[in-house]
Amino acid sequence: MSRVKIIGAGFAGCEAAWQLAKRGIEVELYEMKPVKYSPAHSSEGLAELVCSNSFKALRTESAAGMLKAEMEMLGSLCVPCAKQTSVPAGGALAVDRDRFSALVTEKIMGEKNITLIREEVTEIPDGFVIIAAGPLASEALSEKIKELCGGNLSFFDAAAPVVTAKSINFDKAFLQSRYDRGEPDDYVNCPLSKEEYEVFYENLINAESAPVHSFDRRKDVYEGCMPIEVMAARGKDTIRFGPMKPAGLTDPATGRRPWANLQLRKENREGTMYNLVGFQTNLKFPEQKRVFSLIPALENAEYVRYGVMHRNTFIDSPRLLNADFSMRERSNLFFAGQITGVEGYMESAASGILAGINAANRIEGRQAFIPSPFTMTGSLARYISDESIKNFQPMGAAFGLLPPAEERIRDKKLRYKTLAERGLSALQNQLDES
Repeated sequence: MSRVKIIGAGFAGCEAAWQLAKRGIEVELYEMKPVKYSPAHSSEGLAELVCSNSFKALRTESAAGMLKAEMEMLGSLCVPCAKQTSVPAGGALAVDRDRFSALVTEKIMGEKNITLIREEVTEIPDGFVIIAAGPLASEALSEKIKELCGGNLSFFDAAAPVVTAKSINFDKAFLQSRYDRGEPDDYVNCPLSKEEYEVFYENLINAESAPVHSFDRRKDVYEGCMPIEVMAARGKDTIRFGPMKPAGLTDPATGRRPWANLQLRKENREGTMYNLVGFQTNLKFPEQKRVFSLIPALENAEYVRYGVMHRNTFIDSPRLLNADFSMRERSNLFFAGQITGVEGYMESAASGILAGINAANRIEGRQAFIPSPFTMTGSLARYISDESIKNFQPMGAAFGLLPPAEERIRDKKLRYKTLAERGLSALQNQLDES
């Protein structure tokens, strides 16, 4: 029986290993932590979260919720672990990042067909291999990937700050989920009046950022994780209609919707830490404290972690990969995770599921498994392998990837629900027939 080597034990690597192991195939799962850490990682645990602790919406009539439902149907490891370690987040699935990582690690360590090897991989091995090294592969491995793929692309990713709960001024904050979805205490809201917002905005766009070496951060930042200061520079109201939108909220102090609002979400189950939702940033640490303290509820905030920005890389997948995540020029080599150009925790995990299933199918002489184009997983697989795409950029789950419904549905909620039901039904039919 062939043995598969998987490089990287993040979301994609763990999911791929899980799929192979459950099919009786032995796996060597390589993880360079704690021997070596990337600039964004700090824990020894597998499937470590380095940005937000949210996996987005749970409801199946959302793109993110549809994706997670499909993943569970395909035997996901990460989705059940996320549900077991969840923290309140309205209609979203957010986790206690330490408990989540610990549970995934426990599951992987307890699987008899998986051998976890803690060392840095600097060469691409022969045989069946899945490269799931993430967007922060070590320099040595990145060079080998670059040689193999004829170059790679890069962009910047940013993480939001985390503050202690006890340092939030709750006299100037209120508890409410947007549109009252979920429990009232899922989010802490930090409202700003028009005057307060204007002061905050001027300080934000004029604050000093940390250096990002030879890259122009305003050109190379990926839209899905745009630093708040870069977004703000696009216009005075950009963030007021983005991360600081007040829609669906009522400030009990005024009885009205705030002019602008920052939401804080629980970082851990105990609720002792909160992250600043949508406030990914590359400001220097003293500047983060100074500028974000202009938000009244955060005037005395204590920071557990400041926001950071780091380089990510991804390959030109449409030119290099098949829809089963294998290389066109080397059929026993698969890629999975953000390095393929799928954007997001769950999207990365989903790509790992498909890479694991298809590596197993290749070993067993079976046909590739590509989910229906009506599914979110299948649409993402087709997107990253679409040779007609010339200016390839990362993509997360989105209904725009799916073929339209047969009949035109004007109501958006009903349209999304129809598309989700169609996709989940199509996937179930595929699984029943396989």
